[in-house]
Amino acid sequence: MKKTIAMIAAAAAVIMFGAASAAPLPESNPDDTGFSKQGLTRLDDFLREIAAKRVPGAVVAVARDGKLVHYKAYGMLDPDKGTPMPVDAIFALASMTKPMAAVAGLTLMEQGRLPLQAKLSDYYPGFADMKVGVPQEDGSLKLEPQASPIFIHDLYRHTSGLMYGGRPDSSSLVARQYPDGVAPSVEGDTQAFIERITKLPLAHQPSTEFEYGFSIDVLGAVVEKVSEQRLGDYLAGNVWQPLGMKDATFHPTDAQRARLARPFANDPLTGKPQAIKLLDTPTKFDCGGACSFATVGDYIRFGQMLLNGGELDGQRILGPKTVHHMTTNHLGPEIKNNVANIEPHRAGFGFGLAVAVRTSEGLSSVPGHPGEFTWNGAFGTQFFCDPNERLVVVVGTAAPGELRKYYREQVQDIVYGAMVK
Repeated sequence: MKKTIAMIAAAAAVIMFGAASAAPLPESNPDDTGFSKQGLTRLDDFLREIAAKRVPGAVVAVARDGKLVHYKAYGMLDPDKGTPMPVDAIFALASMTKPMAAVAGLTLMEQGRLPLQAKLSDYYPGFADMKVGVPQEDGSLKLEPQASPIFIHDLYRHTSGLMYGGRPDSSSLVARQYPDGVAPSVEGDTQAFIERITKLPLAHQPSTEFEYGFSIDVLGAVVEKVSEQRLGDYLAGNVWQPLGMKDATFHPTDAQRARLARPFANDPLTGKPQAIKLLDTPTKFDCGGACSFATVGDYIRFGQMLLNGGELDGQRILGPKTVHHMTTNHLGPEIKNNVANIEPHRAGFGFGLAVAVRTSEGLSSVPGHPGEFTWNGAFGTQFFCDPNERLVVVVGTAAPGELRKYYREQVQDIVYGAMVK
């Protein structure tokens, strides 16, 4: 253990020495942007501790007023090989793919090609025939017709009735029929995914309940239909390349694979084997809900673009009014809000267009302000933007277990605790 900690400390020192030339945003002294240097050292202490005991490694970027005040790597890229974590490590983003797929859809909305109130069945007719699964007291599932159609709007805000599955022991009769979040992408192409998903029951009537699931994967398929391009190609041309997100991709090259962050072989909490399947299993379609890869540097540029109202370094991706619409709560009082069920610190949040949106002071276990927008990934990544504080934070790790929910909360506590102005 002592040897491991020493290796981590040495790696962090080497990484920071070379980080300036690779900075994804202009850098600033923390004191000049309202941060306490001493407060930010708590981030170092915490991340070095969890990198030694809880997660293999991490990369963290903190920007305020468009300038980096913290950009460091900790621990190991590959714990089996003992490879130090570089700041340009590439992470499997899981659900942090969703906000990028949503931005792709919103660029089409701005062109008048994909309105929110368009019916999903206009693009993929099979969705019109999906039935709603209603559990009965005798343990059966009654199938009822849709009271209203699924709209594109429902995909963005997870009110389509689609869900995630992958747990045959689930108490939900509907969930037992659904695959896990990445299974369809490794098994077949976009059309195969649509054919598979439309044969399943909906968990709820459309537009009535927030139910986290395959909605954004379906949105990505709609983007492909409208743009006549693969989702990754459309994102590359309209988001990633204009923003200088050099490593963002659905299909890492051999050279990029050498920089993929890998998890511990066993979950530190349970001792059971764990893995991130997409690190070594190519996907057959560009699933907008879970399948992309990028560096923390790439993603902080994406987050800064949103915080800036859709523009970065002279490249406009969305109009500011569209970004405002995206990052405003879209779960009205008629919709059951289950956002806080996803993670314990999501109390006080609603949901916008593919991002959680803080709607009130207090309630949440982490500091922040109404208007904060955020989302995380099941493999260990995290990002949040606080317009009130002009703040963007991105964390990359390879930690697919429940532990990720612990350190996400801690990182946010530490970052806000380090702010003195």
